[in-house]
Amino acid sequence: MAGGRTRATILGFAGALVVFAILFTVAGVDDLVSNLRNADLRLVGLVFLATLGWLAAWGFSLRTVLDVLGVSVSIPQAFLVFTGAMFSNNVTPFGQAGGEPITALLISRTTDTEYETGLAAIASVDTLNFVPSITIALIGVAYYVTETTLGTNRRLELALVAVAVLAVGVPSLVYLGWQHRYRIEARVVGVLTPVIRAVAKRAPRVPVPTVGGIEHRINGFFRAIERVAANPRGLALALGLSAIGWFFQMLGLWLAFQAIGTPIPLSIALFVVPIGAIAGVTPLPGGAGGIETVLVVLLVAAPLPAVTEPIALAAVVVFRGAVYWTPTVLGGLVVTVLGLRSRG
Repeated sequence: MAGGRTRATILGFAGALVVFAILFTVAGVDDLVSNLRNADLRLVGLVFLATLGWLAAWGFSLRTVLDVLGVSVSIPQAFLVFTGAMFSNNVTPFGQAGGEPITALLISRTTDTEYETGLAAIASVDTLNFVPSITIALIGVAYYVTETTLGTNRRLELALVAVAVLAVGVPSLVYLGWQHRYRIEARVVGVLTPVIRAVAKRAPRVPVPTVGGIEHRINGFFRAIERVAANPRGLALALGLSAIGWFFQMLGLWLAFQAIGTPIPLSIALFVVPIGAIAGVTPLPGGAGGIETVLVVLLVAAPLPAVTEPIALAAVVVFRGAVYWTPTVLGGLVVTVLGLRSRG
C-alpha cells in the first residue's frame, strides 16, 4: 500500500510539472520572470503573513470542532496540527480526499484520541470550510453580474454557472446524506468491513480487526459527526473562523497583485479564490498546477484590461507560493517530528 501511494504521489507531481510547463509557456517565461523580479518584497512578505493568518483561523476552527468532540488541544497545537493536515493534502493526490486519512492519524497521535474521532474532526472542518467559500463566491458573482456582460465572455459565464450549481447542489447532497445517514452508515459498514479485513491480512505486522471492532469504529465516526452537527454554537464559531480564513486567502491574492504592481479590486479575489480552490479535487497533489491554471484563466477573463496572462500568472505564483509552500514546509516539519516521536 505504501508503495502504491508513493507511486501515485510521484505521478501526481509529474502531472503538476507538465501543467506548470504548459502554463508558463503559454504565459511567457521571460515576462513572468521579469514581473517577479520587479515585485515589491515587502508586499510579498505580507502575502506570507496573510497565509499564516489563514492557517491560524482554520487551525482554531479545527480546535473548535475537537472541543465539541471532547478533545482538548491548545491553540499552538491546533495550528501545528492543521499545518500538518495541509502538508498531507499538498503531497497526496486528490487534495483533501487523499490527505484526510493521514490527517486523522496525525490528530490521533497528537491528541491521544481515537482515529475515527480525528477523521470526523477533519472531515467536519473540510465540510464547514465549503459553506463560507460558496457564500463569498456568490457575493463575487453579484459583483460580476452588475459589472460584466456575461454573454460576451464564455469562460466567465461557465465559472458563474459552476458557482450556482455548487451553491445549490452541494448543500442539497449534504441534506439528503444527513436525512439518510443511518442507511449510509449501514452500507459503509457492509462495504468497508471485508475490504479492511482483506488488507489487514496482507499487511505485515498488522492485526486483523474483528467485524465487531470495525463496526464499532465506523459507528464512532458517524456518532462524532452527529455531535458536531448537533452543536449550534460550535458550528457557528467554526463557520466564522472558516470565513476569516478565506478572507485571509483572498487578501493574500489581492496583496500579490499589489506586489506585482497591478492592483485589482478585492471583489475580484472574492470570486476567483473559492472557484480556484475547487481544482484541488484533481489528482494533482494539493491541486498544484490545476488551481494556478484556473486562477489565471478567471483573472484574465475578468473585466481587468491591465491584467494580462503574464501579470496574472506572476501574481498567482506569489500567492500560491505562499499558500502552498508555507503549510507544506511547516507541516512537513510537524509530521516529521511526530513520526520521530512515535518511533522513539
